[in-house]
Amino acid sequence: MESVYLLIAFGVGSIFLLWILFYFIPVGLWFTALVSGVRVSLIQLVLMRWRRVPPRIIVNSMIAATKAGLSLRRDDLEAHLLAGGQVQQVVNALISADKANIELDFKTATAIDLAGRDVLEAVQMSVNPKVIDTKRVAAVAKDGIQLISVARVTVRANIKQLVGGAGEETVLARVGEGIVSSIGSADSHKAVLENPDSISKVVLNKGLDSGTAFEILSIDIADIDIGKNIGAVLQMDQADADKNIAQAKAEERRAMAVALEQEMKAKAQEAKANVIQAEAEIPKAMADAFRSGNLGIMDYYKFQNINADTKMRDSIAEDPGLEEEPK
Repeated sequence: MESVYLLIAFGVGSIFLLWILFYFIPVGLWFTALVSGVRVSLIQLVLMRWRRVPPRIIVNSMIAATKAGLSLRRDDLEAHLLAGGQVQQVVNALISADKANIELDFKTATAIDLAGRDVLEAVQMSVNPKVIDTKRVAAVAKDGIQLISVARVTVRANIKQLVGGAGEETVLARVGEGIVSSIGSADSHKAVLENPDSISKVVLNKGLDSGTAFEILSIDIADIDIGKNIGAVLQMDQADADKNIAQAKAEERRAMAVALEQEMKAKAQEAKANVIQAEAEIPKAMADAFRSGNLGIMDYYKFQNINADTKMRDSIAEDPGLEEEPK
């Protein structure tokens, strides 16, 4: 019975050892590389395991490159993989570029890949240009009419400027700026509607793809609509502003007139108070004049008659109804 257990333990141990052996020594992968014309030794495959480099990715990439007629070094592929790059994407991009007669070397491809751009997509875009639609761009012609347009931009990847070149957002922003400038320089919105291709020609001649990762092939106006009459709106706003300014000035003049009226009333009240105060001194002065003999009784009666006549005339002036009827 013990011998049976020993045989079972020996079998399990042998299977485990064989699994470890074939894991660190991928004989099947070595044989596949051998029959594919890729020279790589078993020791190199084992060392890849120790360097934590997946041997299958390196070997399959080398096989694909060899079958495509490209010569790539194993050390370069391992270095790019250890740097965090995508080896299979780079190899596929190199194969696609070679088939499309696009100049792309391994160093440039790895630099593009490590920069965070999809090098395979860039090569495919160089072969098959990409169409980008801008957002609705609003601009105003010189006659004050607003035009809203949508442009369709056909771009091709510029392999040489993929590293450090601006992206799609910059291209779209420049195209939108060019559309606004082109429409704004037009004398009439009718001229733009009659020849929308004039916008494309003006914008395309400005070299908007300078410093970007793309090459602009064409700019086509896909749609153009008439918006608001901005000139009329601005005139109406200006008229409202002028009206408000005039109303404010009129209110200021009215306030100044009211203030002046109040000032005049205050002065009249002050003068009236002075008159009343002066009239209050008259009896004292008359009494002093009687005592000193400077005023006689007949002079006093004469003064009273004059005073009564003055009051009567004042009452007639205050009430027009008491005026004498014309003869």
